[in-house]
Amino acid sequence: MRVAPVTGASSGIGRATAERLGRDGWRVLPLARRADRLEELAAKLGNARAVPADVTDEDAPARLREAAEQEGTLHLLVNNAGSVWRASFADGGAENVRRTMALDFDSVVRLTEALLPLLRHSAPSSIVNASSTAGRVALRKQGAYAASKFALTGCSEALRLEQRARGVHVGVVLPGFVATEGFSQQALMRRRLTRWAVSRPEKVAAAILAAGPSGKAERYVPRAYRLAPRTRMLLPGLFGEGSSASGRG
Repeated sequence: MRVAPVTGASSGIGRATAERLGRDGWRVLPLARRADRLEELAAKLGNARAVPADVTDEDAPARLREAAEQEGTLHLLVNNAGSVWRASFADGGAENVRRTMALDFDSVVRLTEALLPLLRHSAPSSIVNASSTAGRVALRKQGAYAASKFALTGCSEALRLEQRARGVHVGVVLPGFVATEGFSQQALMRRRLTRWAVSRPEKVAAAILAAGPSGKAERYVPRAYRLAPRTRMLLPGLFGEGSSASGRG
């Protein structure tokens, strides 16, 4: 039985991904803090086992590895759990960076380290890391989040190169705005000109499968967002990166 853990699976992108994998015949291990939601999801999927845990807990990697070994053969790891606490660096400081990195980057590294031996053993296999367009283009008051996603994107690219010869593919998904339980994106959805920029969790789930079992290196959601980093390089003024020198030496 092909096993696929999905972190952050109690809602949004994680839940949509777990449901998609379940329909495709995977043995899904949804992991998140909200045990009641995980149990409901596992019951709905049928072919799933809930793993209630906080990915930042010290024992989370060992618990997930044990569950994967008990349920079948690990062929896919989806690192999706994450959050954002919006604040300028002047307001949020080092503490906001620390807690964001702990969840959005450090936990991914720890889970990947614990499960990589199983993925190597079952190769061909895949890891998909849910980054963000903010992992290529930073925005104001999201410095901590961008730092974690830049780190995750870079680490994913290096790991892909390192593990390719071992049969473990590493893909990265870079969503833009996604309408979820915690982020309704109402302001963007109300305007016809910006409505296109908001995706649904199901679209990101499809991109995760493309970046994992289908072997794509990366996927932007929506696809047009792949132009953002190129545009920043060619036209930095559009991103507020024009010269701010005062002329005083």
